[in-house]
Amino acid sequence: MSHGLHDSHGYDALLVVSFGGPEGMDDVIPFLENVLRGRNVPRERMLSVARHYELFDGVSPINQQNRNLIAALEKGLETHGPRLRVYWGNRNWHPLLPNTLRQMATDGIQNALAFVTSAYSSYSSCRQYLENIADAQAAVGPGAPRVEKLRAFHNHPLFIEANVDHIREALSHFEDPASVHLVFTAHSIPETMAANCDYASQLTQTGKSIAQKLGVDNWQLVYQSRSGPPSQPWLGPDVCDHLKTLRAAGVVNVVVAPIGFVSDHMEVVYDLDVEARRVCEEIGLKMVRARTVGTHRAFVKMIRELMLERIENRVPANICAPDCCLKSDRIT
Repeated sequence: MSHGLHDSHGYDALLVVSFGGPEGMDDVIPFLENVLRGRNVPRERMLSVARHYELFDGVSPINQQNRNLIAALEKGLETHGPRLRVYWGNRNWHPLLPNTLRQMATDGIQNALAFVTSAYSSYSSCRQYLENIADAQAAVGPGAPRVEKLRAFHNHPLFIEANVDHIREALSHFEDPASVHLVFTAHSIPETMAANCDYASQLTQTGKSIAQKLGVDNWQLVYQSRSGPPSQPWLGPDVCDHLKTLRAAGVVNVVVAPIGFVSDHMEVVYDLDVEARRVCEEIGLKMVRARTVGTHRAFVKMIRELMLERIENRVPANICAPDCCLKSDRIT
């Protein structure tokens, strides 16, 4: 199918795949039960997370942010091609992947590219989404479209550019940007999961690239939002612990940049804007939180470039090793 702008090489849709989030208080518990299904997480922990959503009337920002991203993508693809229809399916809440793939099949979609809203490689951020897509295809049956996931993009120059722009904006809030310590954050994962993937090394590479572009030497990669039992080792240090360490060392200005996330969803607006900010206020640390890439023009352009990489056969259909990002039996 050719549209005069770029030949789609047989692809007829782009599927945006994301985590999902509740859009009202009645959604919160069913959503969290979906997230935690099969995991050994105490119900008290689930209820404590549910209280985070109460501060936002049960509405996670992630769904509207995905709608905004899809609108920006549709505009860009209409202008520059390839003119593929854009669909959206989530892992944990509506629109759920099986329903989306069912609609795609009804619409006659046969071959789709999938953009997963995670830049890095781990079981949770890559392989599990492949499993989710396969399960959705199985649920739809023989008429389900073929779906090819686009590659991880942690080191893409346009992803770096979007982060650099937003961090530079955050640094502008300080009279002396050279005095600012840069704190990169990402979602923590169990060390057993991290041992089976390149998640931590990719994050370090991304942080180093961003810091070099900014000319910043005072930076550290830390983690947030851990949810496992205290007995299970997860990647650290924790962002709040690190902020206290910086203050004890005499630091007074920090920019916190959640480079492990592509939108300002609940882990960002609660764990950083509420919890980490409260810590900073208590210890006398001025904190400015940089925005995630969101709908930054460079990020939207990057997604189109990832599509063209695949359409033009500049990257293989599956660049992941068969044994990459496996789930450890020890993960809860």
